[in-house]
Amino acid sequence: MATVTFRDETATGKPLTEWRVTGLPDRMTVRALIRLRVREEVARHNARPSDRYYGLVRPDDAVTAPHGYRLPGPRRLDWRRQADTAEQAFRTSAFFLLAGDRQAEELDETVDLTTTSDLVFIKLVALVGG
Repeated sequence: MATVTFRDETATGKPLTEWRVTGLPDRMTVRALIRLRVREEVARHNARPSDRYYGLVRPDDAVTAPHGYRLPGPRRLDWRRQADTAEQAFRTSAFFLLAGDRQAEELDETVDLTTTSDLVFIKLVALVGG
């Protein structure tokens, strides 16, 4: 069984958050890894619902806030809905995933977790102005 470190970084490489998940199969698709990551972060949020959500993608009725999203009020989130949103965000390059030393390109691509234990998620931010 594999252990993976999920890490968020800025586009300049500054670490934001990091956590480990153990007991994973040796190989998983990018889709399964994204869904696992989202399920874990939503479970953490739902254990103590608040009006802030620190996750990969913005919930439907939230607004962007520093390092996360602000919800209209404390509430639980649906991890499947968030995971579907994350898959779409990956398809449209709203974030990218580095698996070891290479960028994942497709949701159905398989990642060998016996040789890749670090998964880095980098959210891309739209430029404002001109």
